[in-house]
Amino acid sequence: MSDLPRKAVTRTARLAALPLGFAGRATWGLGKRIGGKSAELVARELQQRTAEQLFKVLGELKGGAMKFGQALSVFESALPEEVAGPYRAALTKLQDAAPPMPTRTVHAVLEERLGEEWRELFLEFEDKPAAAASIGQVHRAVWHDGREVAVKVQYPGAGEALLSDLTQLSRFARLLGPLIPGMDIKPLITEMRDRVSEELDYALEAHAQQSHAEVFADDPDVVVPCVVHQSEQVLVTEWIDGIPLSEVIADGTEEQRDRAGQLLARFLFSGPARTGLLHADPHPGNFRLLPVGGDEENGPESWRLGVLDFGTVDRLPGGLPETIGTCLRLTLEGDAEAVYELLREEGFVKESIDLDPDAVLEYLLPIIEPAEVAAFGFTRGWMRTQAARIADPRSPAHQLGRQLNLPPSYLLIHRVTLSTIGVLCQLNATVRLRDELEEWLPGFVEAELEAEAEAAVEAAVEAE
Repeated sequence: MSDLPRKAVTRTARLAALPLGFAGRATWGLGKRIGGKSAELVARELQQRTAEQLFKVLGELKGGAMKFGQALSVFESALPEEVAGPYRAALTKLQDAAPPMPTRTVHAVLEERLGEEWRELFLEFEDKPAAAASIGQVHRAVWHDGREVAVKVQYPGAGEALLSDLTQLSRFARLLGPLIPGMDIKPLITEMRDRVSEELDYALEAHAQQSHAEVFADDPDVVVPCVVHQSEQVLVTEWIDGIPLSEVIADGTEEQRDRAGQLLARFLFSGPARTGLLHADPHPGNFRLLPVGGDEENGPESWRLGVLDFGTVDRLPGGLPETIGTCLRLTLEGDAEAVYELLREEGFVKESIDLDPDAVLEYLLPIIEPAEVAAFGFTRGWMRTQAARIADPRSPAHQLGRQLNLPPSYLLIHRVTLSTIGVLCQLNATVRLRDELEEWLPGFVEAELEAEAEAAVEAAVEAE
């Protein structure tokens, strides 16, 4: 039996205690202020204690609670700096690790899913997990043919735990809202619930990962490990070494940060165009920066991006919707009427609502600033400015944003885009985003220009 806290009453009690703990610390803080401590000092202590309790509980429970914490950690760069400071260490801690399940539980799952002679499949198997996440943990091993592999083992009862956690978290989503100003927590939790069944299905994950591995097999910039074996609750893939993106965020050089950011943007936009799938879990724990030949002496400009965890994907057979690229191009061209009509046709503006096209354009322009220039420096400051502009109830942007609608088919694309921008801001990376949009985003370059470019390429090939 797993040591993952599975009983609904146990998990619910731990999660339900969180808001009580928040209230208790607020009372403690009031007492400290009456006792003479400054409001600023008390607030800082209060934030730190809250962060420690919140992410300790989320990490211990794994399941939906852990996944929710990972989702929050991606948006850390949107927090005001006076809040982000105390939270940052606790938030980013969730991106790579969680308390592991006992060795006896791992062995029991492997025996049940791979057979009693499961050890014969491996030349070596490390009982200590290399990583632990929301619904499973990864062990390093050597497959029977000599390949180094990552063995992903799903926590017993993970499905039940995910659904139980997310149901409970949704009940006090309003209390968690202040962690991410301007972000509606409840739809995020609802969306997670919708994706639970897919993420628990390792057959779907194996198919998505192998599809990427085949397409990116000879890619000079992106590495996706191949699937070696898959069964229920167990997924074996090739092992890749590299520098976790969380380490690049914490200690990377400017060159490493810029390279990681450029490759992350390239993978985000090229993946759907090349595979028909969108990797939909872009938190730093799922990426590695790989030195060429394993030698860090080679300059970061030649390093590659390793991509892990394909449990959550969006299926986009035609790539990213052309509407996104067309709308982005028209916004940059300042064509307010055309942008407004396109948004209305696609359902971003409901038929029952009338908005000023110029006001909509003014709302969008600051958000798409990274696509307007040849190279853009993503920073936490820029992210916070955008979040504050949309979150402030007094601002026109906030009032207009509340009247816009997000069609269901765009929910995951929207979340992935925001999450990726959050990671780019954590990296503090300068990225040539426009290059990637022109290369991979349908509709961003006008059809006539695309046709001319394709014709020029074909002519050049024929000439050679």
